[in-house]
Amino acid sequence: MTKPDDTIRVLIPLNVRKKNGRPKILPPADYRPSEDQSQDPHILRAIGRAWGWRRRMEAGEFATIQELAKAVGLAERHVSRQLRLAYLAPEVLKRLTCGREASAVSLYDLCFLAGESWGEQTVSAFR
Repeated sequence: MTKPDDTIRVLIPLNVRKKNGRPKILPPADYRPSEDQSQDPHILRAIGRAWGWRRRMEAGEFATIQELAKAVGLAERHVSRQLRLAYLAPEVLKRLTCGREASAVSLYDLCFLAGESWGEQTVSAFR
């Protein structure tokens, strides 16, 4: 049995910031990420949602983006922008979903990147 005097205190320096409206713990400045780092879950979720919307539109469930936006309860502009993620180049999708490298591109930038040709997307996304 331990006595109250035997308590060990461990201090871990961290910073908590809000990212996308959620608290995120930031590592110390000298931290180097390991090789098994995974992708940002917000990007993965947005890509999955965009592909789901694309399938529903191709199946004829919705004829327009306006109908889709109303059905999912989001703004038409948001749905239109996010839907572009379903048209990213296969190489970009592979690196975002299967790759273990941290992407330097944000979700916002990815939405606009989808308008470029597939060759330009691969170059621009992973500079």
